[in-house]
Amino acid sequence: MNAPDSRHRLAQQIFGGTLAFTAALTLFWLYVLITKTDTAFFPYQPITGEAIAQVAAGIAIFHLLWGVIWYGVKNLLLKRFVGFSKAERTAAFSSRVHAPFDVSDLTTRYSERRIRIADMVGRRGRFATIALAGFFYLYQQVSAHRDETFATFFLQQNLFDAVVSSWIFIALFRRDNWLAAVLYGSAARVMDGVLARSNMLLITTLWTAFKFVMVPIGGALARAYPADQFAVVFALIWGSYIVTDALAEIGGALYGKQTLRVWGIGDVNRKSVGGTVTGLVGCLVFCVWLLWAHGLPPIWLGLAGAIVLSNTVVELFAPRGTDDFFMATTNAVVCLVFGLVVLG
Repeated sequence: MNAPDSRHRLAQQIFGGTLAFTAALTLFWLYVLITKTDTAFFPYQPITGEAIAQVAAGIAIFHLLWGVIWYGVKNLLLKRFVGFSKAERTAAFSSRVHAPFDVSDLTTRYSERRIRIADMVGRRGRFATIALAGFFYLYQQVSAHRDETFATFFLQQNLFDAVVSSWIFIALFRRDNWLAAVLYGSAARVMDGVLARSNMLLITTLWTAFKFVMVPIGGALARAYPADQFAVVFALIWGSYIVTDALAEIGGALYGKQTLRVWGIGDVNRKSVGGTVTGLVGCLVFCVWLLWAHGLPPIWLGLAGAIVLSNTVVELFAPRGTDDFFMATTNAVVCLVFGLVVLG
């Protein structure tokens, strides 16, 4: 089997896996809805007009409006900064499954670094801005309320929202219309070639699946730490991962030499020492500042060091498309071990 065939086959496998997971999630939602049962993962929430309006507003703002803005930014960068023709930009925002899409041909005619920068700006501009805004808001909420569900605040969207969003991503996966370009466009890297949308689909699916992993860990964390330390643990899990992941890609795109070959969901799977070091330093600064701001004793520096190391190693070696899932999970486990073994 040649390379293009193997990539299309992998894309089909990811799509099939996502379809199966979303179908199972939908059946679980229907069970919760019909039986009005509260589960450990998702509480029962009736489908009211207000709930429908909230889900519709979230999709309209975060998926469509924010998608339109960063679609426009990336389209402009590909045109002015990289030099893509109109046909090449149309192909870049397409599903890339109905016509050939050759990354190597593009990198021989245009600057690979400029393509990577355009990819980085579109992807990080769309997701990192929302993630950071959400993180700081929820960090303030954890600090103020010290709720025992602090570790899963990032995942407290209702099941109805998760189901609807997942089906939208699936429905538009192979589409080449404007709506699909807006939904996937800014985050689907040119350098990921045929597998660009598969990479994004895998990330969004794992994000939904992550709640089923994080809820039991989060409950254990609430028992391992006193309430006045919930905010710092929340930040070590989520804030450090967001900082590391974003800075690693930003540094790698701007000045990193893509010499580290990794496995992942994409046509070109390479990372850089420069990006890795940037993510490490940024994570270290964030963690040390966090401990200082909370006035925690020196023993916590051991936890900070473990978090910095785990974020850096997992970001580098986890298959591309899965690193978000594994970074957050590893951070939560490291914090749990520290709370039980060192503080306990």
